[in-house]
Amino acid sequence: MRHSALLLQVVPSSGEPIYRQLIEQIKRMISSGKLKSEDYLPSVRQLAAELDVNPMTISKAYSLLEAQNIVTRVRGKGMKVMEYSHEATTEERLEQLIPIMETLIHQSQQLDLEKEQVVEWFNYQIEKEVQ
Repeated sequence: MRHSALLLQVVPSSGEPIYRQLIEQIKRMISSGKLKSEDYLPSVRQLAAELDVNPMTISKAYSLLEAQNIVTRVRGKGMKVMEYSHEATTEERLEQLIPIMETLIHQSQQLDLEKEQVVEWFNYQIEKEVQ
C-alpha cells in the first residue's frame, strides 16, 4: 500500500470551504501525475492532524471525491486513486488555471496595476516559492 506524500495546504480565510480546497488540490495532483492510480490518500485522522482541521472536513472531501469516481474506498486500507484516472496534458493543466488568472487580471485592473508590474511580481512570487 503506497501512500503518496501530499503537499496539501488549506487557507481558512480564503472564503472557499476547506473541503473544496482539498478536493481541488487532490484533483490537480492527479492531473499532474503527482498522485497516480493506485496511490492511497492519507487517512482522515492523519491528514486532519497535519492540516489542523476537523476530521469531518477531510471525510467530506474524501466522500465527495468518491462520489465523483476519483477515488475508491478500500476496506481496511483507506482511499485509493481510481485506476482509470489519467495524467492530463500540459494544456489541460494550464486550462485549470484560467479562473485563477481571470481573478488575478480583474483584481490587477481594479488596483490599477500595469501588466508588467503584475508579471514581475508573479515571477518574484514563483521564485520565492521554489527556493
